Amino acid sequence: MADRKDEDVPPPPWRRSRRPAQLKRQLSQELVIETGMRILDAEGLDALSMRRVAQELDTGPASLYAHVAGKDELLELIYDRVLGEIRLPERDPAHWKEQLRTYATEMHRVLAAHADVARAALATIPTGENSVRAGEWVFGLLIEAGMPPREASLAMDRLSLYLVGDAYEGSLHYARMRAAGLTDRREYFESFIGQIAAYYRALPRDRFPHVSGHVDDLIDADGEERFRYGLDLLLDGIEARMRAR
Repeated sequence: MADRKDEDVPPPPWRRSRRPAQLKRQLSQELVIETGMRILDAEGLDALSMRRVAQELDTGPASLYAHVAGKDELLELIYDRVLGEIRLPERDPAHWKEQLRTYATEMHRVLAAHADVARAALATIPTGENSVRAGEWVFGLLIEAGMPPREASLAMDRLSLYLVGDAYEGSLHYARMRAAGLTDRREYFESFIGQIAAYYRALPRDRFPHVSGHVDDLIDADGEERFRYGLDLLLDGIEARMRAR
């Protein structure tokens, strides 16, 4: 009778049991973008590099260049991925102002969820599919509402700059929070604004009567209120130009 290995017999204690090797996910541009965005969200823009992405994917940096030209392109691709989260309704030029407000609020929400991506967005003119999709929606809405294309392009540009600039300011605060080892946003702002308020109150009253005399009014509004106020200014200005025509 042929010998057979008894599978019930355990291996000797000095022999390590081997786990089956886990297969790596196939490297692709999609995977590189996904990994880069995860690093950006968790650790901020300063932590993002091709080497850091390669480490996360357990590969060498050179292997990434078959899918992404470099960090600049990776940032553009990540930003376009973020813009893909914006929900766009069917355009309704009869209610352009309400729709533009909804769009701006939606973009504000999306950028706030990926704060540091705004730091990269200011350096380029986005040309990705989702960027063009959002631009087509805003540009088309203004034209269909009656604004000449050239003026509509300027209005769209200034609105986009306001939205990204507001998000960029928020990303700088997040960077300072991380540098200070803080995780509570309210705690950070109370400390930061408190120092500003104390400085304003200490200014010479004879030289800075308005700043030093109205500190509570200067610091009263939070970031969301300031965002909505600025958005109203822009939308009201666009509406005034629409009416003038």
